[in-house]
Amino acid sequence: MKKIMNEPEQIIHEMLDGLTSAYPEKMRRLEETTVIVRKDAPVEGKVGIVSGGGSGHEPAHAGFVGKGMLDAAVSGEVFTSPTPDQILEAIKAVDSGAGVLLVVKNYTGDVMNFDMAKELAEAEGIAVESVLVNDDVAVEDSSFTTGRRGVAGTVFVHKIAGAKAEEGASLEEVKKTAEHVVHNVRTMGVALSPCIMPTSGEPSFHLEDGEMELGIGIHGEPGVETKPLATADEIATALLDSVLSELEPVGNDQAAVMINGMGATPEMELYVFNRKVQELLAEKGVSVCRTFVGEYMTSLEMAGCSLTILKVDDDLKALLNAPSEAPAFRY
Repeated sequence: MKKIMNEPEQIIHEMLDGLTSAYPEKMRRLEETTVIVRKDAPVEGKVGIVSGGGSGHEPAHAGFVGKGMLDAAVSGEVFTSPTPDQILEAIKAVDSGAGVLLVVKNYTGDVMNFDMAKELAEAEGIAVESVLVNDDVAVEDSSFTTGRRGVAGTVFVHKIAGAKAEEGASLEEVKKTAEHVVHNVRTMGVALSPCIMPTSGEPSFHLEDGEMELGIGIHGEPGVETKPLATADEIATALLDSVLSELEPVGNDQAAVMINGMGATPEMELYVFNRKVQELLAEKGVSVCRTFVGEYMTSLEMAGCSLTILKVDDDLKALLNAPSEAPAFRY
């Protein structure tokens, strides 16, 4: 194992310190926590947006803290949910009296700990709502979930809910908009190599040379099928067919597309993949309003990518196009 790190036990704290020192004008870290909040939080009269999860998915989630997206992000240990007390600190730090929305990926630990934090915050008189993201089409249940996993589509929920809150919408309105995104977003991924945990130095699963894993999650868990390595066009076709099968009818719809690198995939390969995705969508009569290519929700140094499609109406498109100051949201 080769990683640029000091002590594995300190890697999360050192990462967060490095992030805030890179963007001191945008964010700050709450003392003695793993919580990153936007510099001006809480914002008067605005619904706070909080998300988070295990580390190892960078730039998610702390990279999406900033005006127009998240008000706070909470980091757990690598691939481990943050604790309820850390999440509670994030909620309290961003509450201006207008309430707080929690954006939670559907993993058992995240669901349990965010629910506990919500109850604790409500006991202190804070209005809290939550939305559960379950955009993965590959598996219904896994070792980490009951139901479908929340993966890269979560970033679209961050962006659109954040933009809605920035408009001054109520907590109920922001939650309704976020749920609309969840209903219309789907993702599927592929891995060409596993990731390696900093603490153990062991790969998360095994692939022979010339193999790929379809339907992987974001915690290094294997997918639904190990297959011989295919061409970029073949992989794009397989992922798109799976995603669109969950979003029909698609013809004549508008869509936003995210080609997300899993941590160790060159942009050259992501753009080759995107080329075929765009060609296939055009053939199917799907109008693409925005395309995002890059790393948004990774799995340490896993090689591979995921494809996310979001069906949009005029309201969602306007919110997606609204300004964002989050450092990791690349247009």
